[in-house]
Amino acid sequence: MLIYAVLLIIPLLVVFGLISMYNGLVAMRRDCDNALSQIDVQLKRRYDLIPNLVETVKGYMKFESETLEKVIQARNLALGARTVSEKSNADAAVTSALNGFFAVSEAYPDLKSSSNMLSLQEELKSTENKVSFARQYYNDSVTRLNTKIEQFPSSVLAGMGGFKAKELFVLEEPEARQAVKVQF
Repeated sequence: MLIYAVLLIIPLLVVFGLISMYNGLVAMRRDCDNALSQIDVQLKRRYDLIPNLVETVKGYMKFESETLEKVIQARNLALGARTVSEKSNADAAVTSALNGFFAVSEAYPDLKSSSNMLSLQEELKSTENKVSFARQYYNDSVTRLNTKIEQFPSSVLAGMGGFKAKELFVLEEPEARQAVKVQF
């Protein structure tokens, strides 16, 4: 009788283990998707600040239209990004354009003391921190999922379940690794 109980319990434990492993992989995949969505939310917030920033400085920087256009073009490119790689590259372009913008705006003392400009700078700085945290959370989630997909025995179940490794959010350009400098 004991042998029958053992023979019944072992397959049940295996089935429950496989179900638990599969559900864990699903939860990790959802966590990665959510983390990427959080990056999107923060990047959208950042991109929504750019038109306000441009409008605030237009009157001050009449002769710097090329700099303003670069910022707007980078923002528009970023809004059209779909894949993790495209978003990463677009984010790098926006960061580079904003850094150039703030470097040029140093030459305008009235702009530096404008209350609108100071408010936008503070908002942008806060958003940059949120973007950084969102990227880190996403990359941590992706690393956990990718590790689980590669480890045995979950790798077997991941292969059968169609789980694919996700791409990390990586900034290729060295200047994009720096936060946008918003202090005057």
